[in-house]
Amino acid sequence: MEPIALVIRSWDPLLVPGLLQTESYARHLFANGPRATPDEVEERVQARMRRQRILDKEDPPMLLVLIDEGVLRRRVNGPEVMREQLGHLLEVAQRPSVTVQVVDPDCTAGMLGAFMIAELPIGQPDTIHVDSSAEGYVTADHDLVTSMWERYEAIRRWAYPDRMSLKMIEEARQEWT
Repeated sequence: MEPIALVIRSWDPLLVPGLLQTESYARHLFANGPRATPDEVEERVQARMRRQRILDKEDPPMLLVLIDEGVLRRRVNGPEVMREQLGHLLEVAQRPSVTVQVVDPDCTAGMLGAFMIAELPIGQPDTIHVDSSAEGYVTADHDLVTSMWERYEAIRRWAYPDRMSLKMIEEARQEWT
């Protein structure tokens, strides 16, 4: 759904979303999965990096990202990886098609897990991707999509404004020394 999306709205309470992960951040996540072989890790990392190319298209989708404040301080590998990852978030957020907002940790509306909503070209229904530890689930079922829109808006109401969010990301990046 991402390659044809006009707008992608993303919520992640635990990690930096895959579309914004650095190679080293993604590699650490995949390498620490159960029974991960070096070949599988490399294959997954490269697939993630290829997936991010949609942001480099001439007319990329709007990417509106909400992340829990805890993501900024959740250690993935070490300080160097975290500084690099948060620096990458700040860099990508400068693009006119990308918005990154930090959500207050008191928000409980998003505790059920990560998801994405993709607005597709005219005539195609909005589609959601819901993550679980076992697999992702993709559907355009109207009732489920409506439910996820409502959840996204409930979470978004707890998001800090763009400038404040970027300042929070920068402050967290400085803490990773």
